[in-house]
Amino acid sequence: MRLLVLSRNAALYSTRRIVLAARARGHDVSVADPLDFRIVISRGRPSLHLGDRPAPHADLVLPRIGASITNYGLAVVRQFDLMGVPVLNTALAIARSRDKLRTMQLLTKRDIDVPVTVCMRTPGSIEPALSLVGGAPCILKLQQGAQGIGTMIAETPQAVTSLLETLWAMGQDIILQQYIAEAKGRDLRAIVVGGRVIAAMRRQAKAGEFRSNLHRGGLGVKAVLHDKYRRAAVAATRVMGLEVAGVDMLETREGPKILEINSSPGLEGIERASGIDVAVAIVMHAERHLLRRRHRKSKMTLDDERRLSRLRSISPLPVTARRRAALNGG
Repeated sequence: MRLLVLSRNAALYSTRRIVLAARARGHDVSVADPLDFRIVISRGRPSLHLGDRPAPHADLVLPRIGASITNYGLAVVRQFDLMGVPVLNTALAIARSRDKLRTMQLLTKRDIDVPVTVCMRTPGSIEPALSLVGGAPCILKLQQGAQGIGTMIAETPQAVTSLLETLWAMGQDIILQQYIAEAKGRDLRAIVVGGRVIAAMRRQAKAGEFRSNLHRGGLGVKAVLHDKYRRAAVAATRVMGLEVAGVDMLETREGPKILEINSSPGLEGIERASGIDVAVAIVMHAERHLLRRRHRKSKMTLDDERRLSRLRSISPLPVTARRRAALNGG
């Protein structure tokens, strides 16, 4: 398999692990920065150029699209899809997961539990919104964000109003979310690959911090998930249409509440905490994904050929005198 990994930096831990895992399994692997591609659009011939020549052929593309390049990165992923190259996490699925409000909408439509979330856009709606999420303290999030960036806690109604008015003035769309005190700065991160939970860890925020992200200094330890948490993580990933995802959940008396879904989860923290080779699991799923796609394509071609053969073997119906008259308007 010729695997192309889309990543801004080939030296990143997650990128290096995927490359090493793929090469260890005998695959030809290359890494390219999505921003280095030129998207060429012409009638019937979508293509991509890298440098001064067409992009190298790939059997499968694995996107590692960061939040900083979402729009152009997604355009590149979409172009590969238009060219018929299988992509592990489509542009549509990545875009869904990047939008926190859209994520919450899709999950709740499928009866998957999330913290109470409210989106509004006028100062007059702040007080009723606060009431809906249980009052202060509450969580404010930018609709686009990753690694805890753009996630804030407001301890008082005055702080909520001040933050919202400031961020609205900067053109940001914000969601207000219920603060789950019983979580005590902890959450669960599950890595789902191909519809199965591969690894999980429990993250604990450092002292004085409410965000448990490892990039914010949180501590990750191995976790064994209860079945209902596994099912919630898999169901959430399926709703988003992702093949590979990191699912963040809160543990509550009511069961799992989904916080966020990451289409390019980091591997360093989860591999160290769980002791599981997540990179190999991703590569093995890429192999299965490619084989299934080729099988479906081959089967479809065979079915089409059989259907065409049957159509050719059917003799035209004889035109009776009555039918000939009807056709001639008689």
